[in-house]
Amino acid sequence: MIWLIQGELQLHNKSGDLVICPSWENDNEGSYAELIALVSFQYTEQEKDPKFWNTWAQRTLKSALTLQKFNTNRAKNLVFFLGDGMGVPTVTAARILKGQLNGQSGEETQLEMDKFPFVSLAKTYNTNAQVPDSAGTATAYLCGVKANEGTVGVSAAATRTQCNTTRGNEVTSILRWASDTGMSVGIVTTTRVNHATPSAAYAHSVDRDWYSDNEMPAEALKNGCKDIARQLFDNIPNIAVILGGGRKYMFPKNTSDVEYPGVAKHSGTRNDGRNLVQEWIDGKKAKKGHYVWNKKQLLSLNPNNVEYLLGLFEPADMTYNLERNTDTDPSLPEMVEVAIKILRKNPKGFFLLVEGGRIDHGHHEGKAKQALHEAVEMDKAIGLAGLMTSVHDTLTVVTADHSHMFNFGGYTGRGNPMFGLAPMLSDIDQKPYTSIIYGNGPGYKLVNGGRENVSTVDYQENNYQAQAAVPLTMETHGGEDVAVFAKGPMAHLLHGVYEQNYIPHAMAYASCIGENREHCSGRSAALRPVLSSAAALLTVTRLLC
Repeated sequence: MIWLIQGELQLHNKSGDLVICPSWENDNEGSYAELIALVSFQYTEQEKDPKFWNTWAQRTLKSALTLQKFNTNRAKNLVFFLGDGMGVPTVTAARILKGQLNGQSGEETQLEMDKFPFVSLAKTYNTNAQVPDSAGTATAYLCGVKANEGTVGVSAAATRTQCNTTRGNEVTSILRWASDTGMSVGIVTTTRVNHATPSAAYAHSVDRDWYSDNEMPAEALKNGCKDIARQLFDNIPNIAVILGGGRKYMFPKNTSDVEYPGVAKHSGTRNDGRNLVQEWIDGKKAKKGHYVWNKKQLLSLNPNNVEYLLGLFEPADMTYNLERNTDTDPSLPEMVEVAIKILRKNPKGFFLLVEGGRIDHGHHEGKAKQALHEAVEMDKAIGLAGLMTSVHDTLTVVTADHSHMFNFGGYTGRGNPMFGLAPMLSDIDQKPYTSIIYGNGPGYKLVNGGRENVSTVDYQENNYQAQAAVPLTMETHGGEDVAVFAKGPMAHLLHGVYEQNYIPHAMAYASCIGENREHCSGRSAALRPVLSSAAALLTVTRLLC
């Protein structure tokens, strides 16, 4: 018999004893197909009984009723998870993948973000773009102001690439607001630390691509504009934790990389001769500052003895998790754990920005498997952060900057492998097709004048580029709204459908930082009960399931 136990499929004998917990990930194709057929039959038998669905719905209803009394504590801590490119189809596909990696059918699985009690939609357009980019959107959800595509930390009055439009149009971020009130602040990303998303937290640049002075035009340098790497250290010197990639932008041009010596593309890029890492080390020597560049160094630190941490683990972006060297490169959950252990020592609280940045890159390359595994990895980090903080004093928000031209369909059966085929051939060209498909991108291929027959290639390979309708070197973003998940103090403020730039205003209100402070007198971040004991127990149970 196959039973559903807390969302997990388990195989039991007639006596009810657990025999195996099927693991599909390493199963061969034949036995996998047989198991899917068996599970589909047994599972649907259980679901034919209305009691199954009614019981589940009543359980959900009881959980919803506990939310009738809102948590109006002050948010001592703010944790902001940004899945770059994590549109709703990506969330759904990641949920199914997570379940299948755990031996489940997948559809009934819960992501950690699914457990958040409040979900809303944010409109992502830039001031000059219907379909946005990651820079303009980062300015919106971090600085509270919508902006032009390609710009970070400046208003829409600034024009991309025009250095002379920067001054006077700078806007500050929620990270800055938190820092100004004495909270500890940190940034963790799987991209380079001077990429679009993190840079909007500290930089003011009319071009997101000005990673170092090497990427800047001479006129911009002459007019006094600073590259983003330099602004990381100059603009907000007291960022307590900075973890991600981007090493080469911190070192003088042609400086050999510590991890990849002699590899020219990984060498330093700076034309000004500055060693920003050494400058940071020198400035933090007396302040318990530590610089690390590999996993061993990171995990060997005692967070109690660290006040400032700079970790740069790759010359540019960090590698995809499926390709990560687990001996040298930390995972996103590992970086998040260290960051929170350092930041939470501050009695005034902390703000932490965490970006699962390579979800976006996987989609751009048409590599859905890479993108979805990145999303699952970020969900692990969300769960870990939840265990390390409390919903009573920590507001956690999970969202995306934009979506992608990614989707999946084809009338697939329950439990269909996430990277598998649709169950029927095309009625036009009589060829099979994968469930996952892109609206545009590099996966467009013609073989002998027709669509490639996917059965002739390994469509489950990590770097397989899913078929696309329109040929492009890089797949594009999507323009639909993105989901916003929230839990903790004042999470109910994130409801309905709103402009993306509203997000940091709601978070700042919850934490009594930024513009909205009048309501804060008498409010406390103390762990006073906001739910009945029974409801609180139910909430904890939901978080741990």
